[in-house]
Amino acid sequence: MAQQKSTRDRCELPVIDEVKVRRAAEHLIDGLTATQLASTFKALSDPTRVRIISALSHNEMCVYDLAAAVGISQSAVSHQLRTLREMRLVKFRKEGRHVYYTLDDEHVHSLFDQGLNHIEHN
Repeated sequence: MAQQKSTRDRCELPVIDEVKVRRAAEHLIDGLTATQLASTFKALSDPTRVRIISALSHNEMCVYDLAAAVGISQSAVSHQLRTLREMRLVKFRKEGRHVYYTLDDEHVHSLFDQGLNHIEHN
């Protein structure tokens, strides 16, 4: 059984299709871009951060409101927001002594919505 499973993942004959290889190479992202994209997905791999993004996908919120909505401490929310800010997934604005967070741009909304649609798809 183990032999069958491992052979399913490979071509049966070791023949390289040069056209497909060239086409793939033309669209292949560089190492730095791949690293940055992997870091973005890594930031989104934490359920708490995803829930924060979910809360922010509908409105701007301060840390205290986010903590109440997500059900974790203010310091835990602040810690997660720092990671999300570093990855440019959220941004903030100050109004007096209050700091309000929102998703960084429409790309983050789209990424969240696409991921959600993907897992909800039968």
